[in-house]
This record gives sequence, C-alpha cells and structure tokens, in this order.
Amino acid sequence: MGIVAGLDSSPDFTRIVVCDTDTGAVLRQGYAPHPVDTPDGAARPSDVDPQAWLLSLGEAAGGGLLEGVQAIGVSAQQNALVPLDAQGNTVRAAMVGGDKRAQVAAADLIDALGGREAWAQAVGSVPQAAQPVTKLRWLAKTEPENARRTAVLLQAHDWLVWQLLGRPVRRTTDRGGASGTGYWSAATGGYRPDLVELALGHQAMLPDVIGPSDAAGTTPEGLLISAGTGETMAAAFGLGLGLGDAVVSLGASGSVMAVHPEALADPSGMITSLADATGMHLPVLTTLNAVRTLRGTAELLGLPDLESLSDLAMKSTPGSHGLVMLPYLEGERTPNLPHTAGTLAGLRRESMKAEHLARASFEGMLCGLADALDVLRGRGAEVRRVFLLGPAAELPAVQAAAPMLFGAQVVVPQPADYAAIGAARQAAWALGVSQGALDPRTPPVWQGATAQVLEPGDELAVGQAVRQQYVSVREQTHPGAFRS
Repeated sequence: MGIVAGLDSSPDFTRIVVCDTDTGAVLRQGYAPHPVDTPDGAARPSDVDPQAWLLSLGEAAGGGLLEGVQAIGVSAQQNALVPLDAQGNTVRAAMVGGDKRAQVAAADLIDALGGREAWAQAVGSVPQAAQPVTKLRWLAKTEPENARRTAVLLQAHDWLVWQLLGRPVRRTTDRGGASGTGYWSAATGGYRPDLVELALGHQAMLPDVIGPSDAAGTTPEGLLISAGTGETMAAAFGLGLGLGDAVVSLGASGSVMAVHPEALADPSGMITSLADATGMHLPVLTTLNAVRTLRGTAELLGLPDLESLSDLAMKSTPGSHGLVMLPYLEGERTPNLPHTAGTLAGLRRESMKAEHLARASFEGMLCGLADALDVLRGRGAEVRRVFLLGPAAELPAVQAAAPMLFGAQVVVPQPADYAAIGAARQAAWALGVSQGALDPRTPPVWQGATAQVLEPGDELAVGQAVRQQYVSVREQTHPGAFRS
C-alpha cells in the first residue's frame, strides 16, 4: 500500500516516524524540539503559543522526510486547551500540562456539580488540575475577558489536524482525546455542553468526534489526515495492546491502565474512564508515588543513582526481611489519601540493614501499583500481561519483583517512539479504509514491539506472600482505604 507518517507532538518536541503501511517497519524519522524558551532548571511553562508546535513540526519534517507519504496521523500531548475566538484565532496561549493554577478551580467544579460521584457518573472522571474543563473554570474566574471571547475549544491534536488541513470550517477530534476533556463521556459517547457552560460561563463550539478509522480530511496537496488522538491512546495503539493487556508506567508518579470493552464508571473517582484509539476503553488509575519513592530511598541511603539502589536491593530477599514500606510520600490518589505520609513497618534488629530498606522501596512502589491493578481487576478488567514502561523498568530489582507482585507476565518493550508509531498505524488504517482495503472495525496488524518477557513462574506464591504482608500493613495503617 505504500508509506504513512505518524507525528507525535509531545510537551517538549515533535517526533515523526515514516512507516511501511503493511508491516509498520520504521523507514525514517525526524525530530525537533519546540522553540519554547525554558531556562535550564525552570519548570516547563504552563502557557505555550501553539505556533511553537507548528514550527517544530516543520523542522522535524525537513529534508524531504515526508516524500511519498500518503497519509499522516497526529498524536499530541493530552490536556492542552487551545481556546479560539469566533474567527479561529487563539484567544490566549494554549494552557498545557498539569496546571497547578487550576487546583482551586477543580475543587470549585466538583462542588458545583454535587461532588465526586456526580462527576464520575457524568463523564467518567473527577475534575483534576490538568483537564481542559478545569482550565476553562480557571479562565472564567481569572481571565474573564478571554473567557468571554472563547468561542471554540480544541486540544493540541485537534488544532494540529485543523492546521494541516488548511483550517477548514469543520473541526474534528477523536473519542480518545475527547474522553480526557471532562466534558465528554466515554460511556455515552456524547458531549456534556452543560458542563462546558458550568466551567466557562457560556456555550462554545466543540469539535466533531469522528470514528477511529475515519479520516479528518485531505490536505490541499491530497494527503489524507486521520482522526488523530492523545499521546496515551497513540502509545497504546503503537504497542499493539488488546484485551487482557495492562500498562504500568513508572514515572515520578505511576499510572496503571487496562484495555476494556466498556467504560468503567467509578463512584469513588479513582478510575478515570478514557476511550482508546480503536473503539475500546482505557480505564486509568494514577499513583502519586512511583520512582520518587526510589529516589527518596536512594538519597536516604546516600546512593548516587537508582542503579546503585537496585544493586543493593538485589542483595536482600523477597519480603525484605519483614520490612514494609507504604510509599505514600506525597499523599496518594490510589487509594485516595491526599494528606497522609509514608510508613515504614516491620523494623526489627535483623531487618535494619540498607539492602532490606532498598528492597522494601522497590516492593512498596510495585505493591502500590499492584493495588491499582487490583482495582481494575475488581471491576472486571482482565490482566493477562502487564507492559512495564519508563526507564526504571530496566532496573534488575524492578524486573525481579514485578512479575511475582503483579501476578502476571510482564513485558518490557524496548524504548521506541510508540506514540508516533501509533499515530502512523492510525494513518495506515484510515488510508486502507479509504481505499477499500481495510475493515473500518479492524486496524492493520503491525509487527509488535521488540520486548523482554518476564514470567512469574515458581515465584508466584512468594509474590502473593509479599503482597499479603504489604496489604496487612496498609489495612492496619489505613483501614478501609479501598472501600468506595
């Protein structure tokens, strides 16, 4: 069929991969940082001119990278709100990332609709500082004139698709991106304009939600542009996830998601019910304490890096000689304990050794993530294998403990541009459907990610004992934390 391109506009850069339409093999790639002036050591800005995304896109696509490409898919950072006026001009810079300015606005919105359960039932998630609906509330309260001028609401991938198509009258999005806004429900597949009005103070135009294999349009040069989606959905698509698969991402905080055929409404608000890029659903839970638990322990033990902490932990044994760490160092979201602190239990003379503390930090982090996996399992999500993402997934102590604690096969994919690959796969799907060569309900089968596969094997019973030790301490310290 030819070649397609996937474009991933992340918070810091644009990456483009050009892939073979039939196999998914990456043929060439381009990269360029966004021209956003952030001094070294400074926090990433919360406001970004969207033109920066176009400039880096142009640079990444230089040197004839897109020559011969028949279709392009766009993946972009989630939660970036691009407010436009009635003429299609940006009202202000895009609001990106987990915007701490909007934390009060999130609490306002939760109260305005009648609590967390009301939001979970309405759209499958409870407002958080990062979400577009919360940023709209902040805009209405803090920049009322800009709020009044806001007539159209787009996210990053919506805006980029619209620009690539030459700014047509019709604006589109996909169900994956829409499901993160806080004003579209994955369960009903529809917008809640009343929630836009609740947040912004008036109605605004929202992009049409098109199907996973639909084309958003064709560029003036005849290039097909697919629906596009958010980075999380694109990465899941690029990894080739299906039913029975879960993903555990190890950043400073952690996230756990599974592929599920239905939206999971969660009255407690722990689960965020996202849609994926194929017609399925991605229920997600977040833990606030993943790799930050390891970094804190390394600092406490005077170790220079996580590799040293891992080496030390490998000198201990499963269960850390009875030492149990509840890693709630920043409070916690799963379970919902925002004001708590971490706990170190099981201190005995024989357990007070550096290697046991090192091991307990890995087991505590992974048991916290296993708790989140169990919430999904308890709601009917099947977890046969767990994809483990992030640089910490390469650490021997993580790989030794994760399969037994998760009670499932663990897959550690080689680092690759999975969001860009997922965007390219979406482009191949839309192209194939437009040519009558592919079924609109069945995405193209591409070669899977190259990965290391780890089995729990004989250590499953050991892992269950370690989990039980952890759960006992958690229940004693925070009784009923997981009761909704």
